[in-house]
Amino acid sequence: MSLSTALERLAKYRTNNTRASQKTFEQGCLILKSGPTTKLGDEGWAFLEQLALASIDVGRLDISDECLKQLAEKFPRSPRVDVLTGIRMEATESPETVLQYYGELLEEDSANAAVWKRRISVIRRTGKLEKAVEELSLFLDTFYTDVEGWLELADIYSSCNQYTHALQALSHALLLAPQNPFTFLQFAETAYTSGDLPLALKMFLLVVEMGERGASPDAPPTGIQIRAWLGVKLCARRLVYSPHVSSASDTPVPKTIKLIDELATERVLAAYGGQKETGSKHVTDWLASR
Repeated sequence: MSLSTALERLAKYRTNNTRASQKTFEQGCLILKSGPTTKLGDEGWAFLEQLALASIDVGRLDISDECLKQLAEKFPRSPRVDVLTGIRMEATESPETVLQYYGELLEEDSANAAVWKRRISVIRRTGKLEKAVEELSLFLDTFYTDVEGWLELADIYSSCNQYTHALQALSHALLLAPQNPFTFLQFAETAYTSGDLPLALKMFLLVVEMGERGASPDAPPTGIQIRAWLGVKLCARRLVYSPHVSSASDTPVPKTIKLIDELATERVLAAYGGQKETGSKHVTDWLASR
């Protein structure tokens, strides 16, 4: 692979926010061996940061240390380099040492959101979930628009079977990112797990609507739409037999619930219609058993 091709691919990874650690490491090492990164201009520093993270992911700490050395020399006391250093420490140091390091950084700059989030991540990994929720709640009081923070809080609550709190956290994420169907899907699945079938059905249908905007009505579902239609099917079939099921959110059951159930069946079969006969039969059997 040529140097220019490697640089182009890594730049594309950064633009698309793609991790691809192994590929990034392989292509990054090719660039690193080609000579001083200073000749790459400003892109060279972004590349070093990218390679440092990938190297940590694949366990090549020697390469990450080389990247961090160059970054620290160019940008002494840079908050971004400080965070990278902390991530590097997480690979080999004890949680107590890492938390102390992040704590010192926050004493210098309490508004460093990246450091704060890394600190919360370490606290969660140590199993101190109550402390993690406390810290994350304080963080979101300061940085309310951080969607990832609300999703993290919802995930923590869900891991503790506190689905009401998880849905509350997800509600904030929906307000901040109303165009993201994956957040709606997470909300729908959490509502389903909590037992609020009418609310889950409503949210699954919203995901379907978002995914099918601009698409041909005859086109089979793909991607996230398949998962949403499966969710619709699970909810609808149960509500057909128990239309008066309680809803913590007071979401009403549609009067057309039987038609929705039939439509969900048709859509799921359409999604898997092109699969092998045995696979299609499994789907048909599954739908019949719901």
